[in-house]
Amino acid sequence: RKYPVKEPFVELLKGSLQTFLNAMTFPDKTAYPVATQNLKDFYNLIDVYLDAVFFPRMTQEIFEQEGWHLDLDAPEAAPTIKGVVYNEMKGVYSSPDSMLFERSQQSLFPDTTYGLDSGGNPEKIPDLTYEQFMDFHRTYYHPSNAWIFFYGDDDPEARLELLREYLDQFSCKDIPSHLTLQKPFSAPREFRYAFEASETGNGRGMLTMNWLCTDQRDATTMLACKMLDHLLTGMNASPLRKALIESGLGEDITGCGMEQDMVQMYYSVGLKGVQPADFPAVQTLITDTLRSIATHGFEPDLLDAAINSAEFDLRENNTGSYPRGLLVMLRALGSWLYDADPFDFVAFEAPLAQLKTRLAHGEPVFEQLIQKNLLDNPHQTTVFLEPQAGYAEELEQAEQERIAQVRHALAHVSDTDLAQRTALLRQMQETPDRPEDLATIPGLSREDIDPVVRTVPTEIKNTESATVLQHDLPTNGICYCDLALDLTAVPDRLIPLLPLFCRALTEMGTTEEDYVSFSKRINSKTGGVHARCLLASHEIEPRPVTRLILRAKAVSDRVSDMLDIMRDALLLARFDDAERFRQMALEEKAGLEHALVPAGHQFVGLRLRSKFTLVDSLQERLSGLESLFFLRDLLTRIEQDWPSVLADLEALRTACVSRHNAVLNLTMDESGLHSHHDAFGQFLSLLPGHAPQPALWTTQFPREAEAVCIPAQVNYVGKICDLHALGYTFHGASLVASRYVRTSWLWEQVRVLGGAYGAFCSYGRLSGLMSFGSYRDPNITSTLAAFDQCGAFLESAPLDAREITKAIIGTSGDLDPYQLPDAKGFSSLAHYLGGIDITTRQRIRDEVLNSEEQHLRAFGTVLREAAHNGLVCVLGSEDALTKTQDIPFARTIRPL
Repeated sequence: RKYPVKEPFVELLKGSLQTFLNAMTFPDKTAYPVATQNLKDFYNLIDVYLDAVFFPRMTQEIFEQEGWHLDLDAPEAAPTIKGVVYNEMKGVYSSPDSMLFERSQQSLFPDTTYGLDSGGNPEKIPDLTYEQFMDFHRTYYHPSNAWIFFYGDDDPEARLELLREYLDQFSCKDIPSHLTLQKPFSAPREFRYAFEASETGNGRGMLTMNWLCTDQRDATTMLACKMLDHLLTGMNASPLRKALIESGLGEDITGCGMEQDMVQMYYSVGLKGVQPADFPAVQTLITDTLRSIATHGFEPDLLDAAINSAEFDLRENNTGSYPRGLLVMLRALGSWLYDADPFDFVAFEAPLAQLKTRLAHGEPVFEQLIQKNLLDNPHQTTVFLEPQAGYAEELEQAEQERIAQVRHALAHVSDTDLAQRTALLRQMQETPDRPEDLATIPGLSREDIDPVVRTVPTEIKNTESATVLQHDLPTNGICYCDLALDLTAVPDRLIPLLPLFCRALTEMGTTEEDYVSFSKRINSKTGGVHARCLLASHEIEPRPVTRLILRAKAVSDRVSDMLDIMRDALLLARFDDAERFRQMALEEKAGLEHALVPAGHQFVGLRLRSKFTLVDSLQERLSGLESLFFLRDLLTRIEQDWPSVLADLEALRTACVSRHNAVLNLTMDESGLHSHHDAFGQFLSLLPGHAPQPALWTTQFPREAEAVCIPAQVNYVGKICDLHALGYTFHGASLVASRYVRTSWLWEQVRVLGGAYGAFCSYGRLSGLMSFGSYRDPNITSTLAAFDQCGAFLESAPLDAREITKAIIGTSGDLDPYQLPDAKGFSSLAHYLGGIDITTRQRIRDEVLNSEEQHLRAFGTVLREAAHNGLVCVLGSEDALTKTQDIPFARTIRPL
């Protein structure tokens, strides 16, 4: 009503400093959260969102674009079903993991809203009519059915004044949104479903066992159930996780654990990579393990570890890049939405103290929860997901039948008229908003942007062979410690082994403790210790930044314990347990295989970049398709030649673990850093001091177009262009131009017109590579055409001052992401290792803020020229790839 543009959401994305801007669909609610670090921006976002939620411009055309419609390009063409959400959910149902999650929840709730897919089952989406859609909004999208939440230090009166403009337009109304409870089952139930069999799956499926919990949702019980989840499977020492992984019946655990974000809790656990013949054995194993725990209890040291871990998480309240206020909102809704106190699950001190008191008095809290909610509970289901050859063809056939049914229902509409309706929809989509309507969207000006780059307090100290970075930041008494070890001495052939080596440091035990005991020690003394690889281009040096980073965190009085654990992980980790290492390799392989569908765009993008830069070719071998192929070969080696694998792990320790050129990164308040100064120095002195010789890395992948064939109902399309090869030199305006293209041309062509769920592009400042990608995309050829036309669009688009300003502001927000203290300290470490100084960062910021039309036009010219020599990679179904005759794929990869 107030902002009559087609895509107010996108217009906000173009020109906001937002740190969060999205809509989130849950099984029993939809949330519309916004967050930003700029107060003026905050109120702009709220105003547009309130208008969009309560007074949306939901025309028939919008419904067809976002939901579904029968699409007919020409009277003689074959009709198809298109729609953004329709294709999004086809992507969801292409992932066996997503299917298992949905089916598990639905199996427990056949009679309530939780028995339906809140995202929309693609089989059912075409049943939805425009009238039903509008009636749903009229019924539920009303202030009487709204829970409104603010978080921040702004004026509460100003909030209420803004709300008054909207809420005063409505009268109180009785909304039929009360959530009914599922009636209990009298006996367990089983469900079987299929998914497309893969060439390398060896007939393996997955299953979950699921229980609808009978306990009340009081704060203490909820906290106890959360801790029980952690006790059962959250740690390497957890008995249910340990039993499943060590059984050899599957490859990795699955299930969502204790699901608490609904009016009734449920618990779900299972195993993936299981032969269907072994399904009964897995069921028996889960039940027997739970029965044993209920009878004998948890080991005291495991209880201590779980309680410490849970309490650390509650007190730290680390939400990562997710704005902290939004997590508080979701916690509050966990009770508030169900007519309880919104602070029940936010204020944790009282329930935590009560739970610890009960445990101290010897009450078998967790054993009772297992007995009541799991073992003695007949409201239990088992969901089996089995591979079935030809299942993808069945889905395709079912879709064709749906199309035929929809077409039959429109028998009164001729093919000519239907093609005309499709053309009218496309015309609406292609018609730009009127300038005067776009001008109504509130925004910021360049003057609202801080022109000075943000800095993190950093003190650099050089010790013998190592460097210490200290960041004096308020961390609520927690020490964040990152040890960055140089990987330049790692032999080329051992690069793909690094992710498993990182896990082995903390997950295989030490010469003094087995992996169970070491896991308990980590969880009881710290907030976590783990290793990861950091790869990045260097600002000046041709050789990339390659580091193994051992990350740890602990409260101040446990810093010595944390450093002892880090020392033992590096110096005493034992690698000689072949079976434990095989289990970890299976988990890694399963993780990559099951990530291919939901994260196909990431695999495609990395695959393309790996053909141009050393750093990306190394990363491809660590986490891309090459890593998957390596893991499969490694599993054979473990079985046939374990001594050679063990020797490789020891060689990695020799190459990696040295204080030479190491960097110790510490984030904590000044007094804490000072009090532990000697302990940090002693820790470094215990590391070997040798200076390994740099290895020669020559990894290069052939620059050829590739098709990655997987069983999926949607595609992930990628293209990459080398702008440096055309002589383009980085300017901050390229970031502005990329953002503008992403939120305008690509959004309109690939999402709005093409029906894909998403499209994006990014420019690598140091690599000179321009990457394009699409997400859950029904198309291939038209998407690649849209990529190729980005340059011509930038050259000719009506770039008025307002559009450029919005793109600049949005890009400025990307340069200043929301960060908690630990992230600030880690970003400072990354800048230090990559040679990125304040001068460089300020120059980029200045170029962004001073971008003008001619900069964007010039970048468009380079893009247009580069498109002719770009490289393509597509991940999709065999049928979709076969129909793409005009792309000269050099080879087809079949990773599944």
